[in-house]
Amino acid sequence: MSLQLIARSPDLQRLRNEEYHIVIQDGYLLVRDVPYVNANREIKYGMLVMQLVLNGDVTAPPQPHTAMWCGEHPCHGDGRKITSFEHSSPAQDLGGGLRVDFTFSAKADYRDYYHKVTTYVGRITGEAQTLDPTVNAQPSPVYEDAREESVFKYVDTASSRAGIGAYNDKVAGQNIGIIGLGGTGAYVLDQIAKTHVNEIHLYDGDKFRQHNALRAPGATPIEALSAKATKVDHWAGVYSAMRRRIQPHNTFVHASNVDILKDLSFIFLCIDANDGKLDLVRAIESLEIPFIDTGIGVLQTESGLTGLIRVSTSAKETREEARRHMSLGADGGNNLYSTNIQVGELNALNAMLAVIRWKKMFGFYRDASNDHYAGYSIATNEMVSENIN
Repeated sequence: MSLQLIARSPDLQRLRNEEYHIVIQDGYLLVRDVPYVNANREIKYGMLVMQLVLNGDVTAPPQPHTAMWCGEHPCHGDGRKITSFEHSSPAQDLGGGLRVDFTFSAKADYRDYYHKVTTYVGRITGEAQTLDPTVNAQPSPVYEDAREESVFKYVDTASSRAGIGAYNDKVAGQNIGIIGLGGTGAYVLDQIAKTHVNEIHLYDGDKFRQHNALRAPGATPIEALSAKATKVDHWAGVYSAMRRRIQPHNTFVHASNVDILKDLSFIFLCIDANDGKLDLVRAIESLEIPFIDTGIGVLQTESGLTGLIRVSTSAKETREEARRHMSLGADGGNNLYSTNIQVGELNALNAMLAVIRWKKMFGFYRDASNDHYAGYSIATNEMVSENIN
């Protein structure tokens, strides 16, 4: 993707043709090997980092006008700090091993990234050239023709724009399983597919039918319904448009075949109560894999639908407590959530609560409660939770 982006963007291609050492990483443009002067009047080499703004698979005019820097603060040839673009911003961890030391602000109406890069390089390297006229930021780099390692098929500029790359690293590398691709499971996939997890495994043995489409993410074309695909193949096809490593498994998961989950890092259990669910829960517990069980219980009343939405988080220290809140079937535990009325927005909310809880567990979001159960009451619009003190 990085090579294609450079090839299709005239400004980036011009920088590469002029032998600037540019690299695309996690939604940022990196300009390496930029000579500068430090406070001791020594010539050093640093790196400029700029947020990428894209229009599809080509660059758009740069925003914002600022640029970040890895290295000591650049100085004039006499060792005085360059203050004309100084900006009060602390060092930042941008994720993926990319850390920057300073942010600079050279305001201009930049036409493209060639204009922006050469402006910043000129102001920084021009001072180094007062000490050594032979230095420049065009080192004739040798580029490795490496395969793209990102899980995404296009650059994640949303994270670089928001500056949350370091938080994405909290969940990167995980292999996620989603068991059940009905209403709630499909919305879980919709969110997990947009994170930096390594692999997503989908488990369901049902076909994707019309009633699924009417409470699922997005708009399903009638042609997709006519194809009568399995749920896992349908959803793998939808989200493979944006990311790699989505694995469909056209099977129902039971206690007897739970070993197919053994290489997962985390599981979202999005299935209705049934007679075998308790055995499945205990089997997943035996694999020592943390998981979140989702549930919706909706009842009809004269004044409208009412009920509860819940997420139960089962980790090493919360197995017993979480199980008490799960809908496990008539013989397996609390049957409060066993009704099967489902509405799209409730499925979506159930999934969002589960994904937020998962992100809290791994430090993406701050977690002040460490709850193993959270429930939302539809009628009263109230949230309740339980945690281990």
